[in-house]
Amino acid sequence: MARQWIAHRPGGPETWTFEAVDPAPPAPGEVTIRVRAAGVNPADVKHVLHPRRGVTFPVPIGYEVSGELVAVGDGAVLASGEPATVGDEVLAFRVQGGYATEITVASQKVLRKPGALSHAEAANLLLAGTTAAEMLAVVEASRGETILLHGASGAVGVAVVQLARRQGLRVIGTASPASFDRVTRFGAEAVAYGDGLLARLRDLAGEAPFAAALDAVGTDEAVEVSETLVHDRRRIVTIAAPDRAHADGLRWIAGALPDSARFRDAARGGLVDLAASGALIVPVARTYPLAAAPEALRELATGHPGGKIALLT
Repeated sequence: MARQWIAHRPGGPETWTFEAVDPAPPAPGEVTIRVRAAGVNPADVKHVLHPRRGVTFPVPIGYEVSGELVAVGDGAVLASGEPATVGDEVLAFRVQGGYATEITVASQKVLRKPGALSHAEAANLLLAGTTAAEMLAVVEASRGETILLHGASGAVGVAVVQLARRQGLRVIGTASPASFDRVTRFGAEAVAYGDGLLARLRDLAGEAPFAAALDAVGTDEAVEVSETLVHDRRRIVTIAAPDRAHADGLRWIAGALPDSARFRDAARGGLVDLAASGALIVPVARTYPLAAAPEALRELATGHPGGKIALLT
């Protein structure tokens, strides 16, 4: 029997159960993955914490995994177009129920895992990576521009910095001073958030105007500073302040939105290739056993894990 974390009602990780399950054998076009690592993301909690329209309980937890194929349904083809084969090392993204020892999913959600990546890295690549890529795309960032990034030391922020630098962008990113090393390691300029942020940003940017702002934290400070520095609100995007986005005419993106889902599916292969070549790094701060998922999520909730967290089976 496999084991899986499941939310039977709205609530935090302390209300979930880690229970025995019997994964369905793969139907045509499906594969079964022996999970070696599950990525840990804020959305894992956010999407079941409160009752939400369209969410029916029970809900298996977890959106991205890495492991190997142990069963393959008829005609199963990976997202790359390659036939799926038992024994393939793979990663899967935009699945449901990844906090598990085994999971059956549509083969089109699955890509081959680069040998250069550990399972912990591969399981944390695509949710943050595709979000970062979409943020840069929707603000139409262009070579030579200066962009403002709120939350530069987080998982999405670190991915934004790496992708932006490859595009020839100057990135000025907000973070706590304790996280400056992680921001500058990937080529951004770090500035402390908090009182006086607007003045510090203007001083650091000098004569270069901010062409766009990317918000990965959702605070009023982040939104208001962005609106002050970037006059074209179509070039301000947030992943964390949808209410402000709707009220102020900013861009808001989320994986559940149809346009975002299409973009992220299309971006997967390129991001895997970048990670395989070493051009996109997934910093992993810590791993936990799968059975310790609530403990891992408590660390994530501190906001300062120092990198990604993975659950290992």
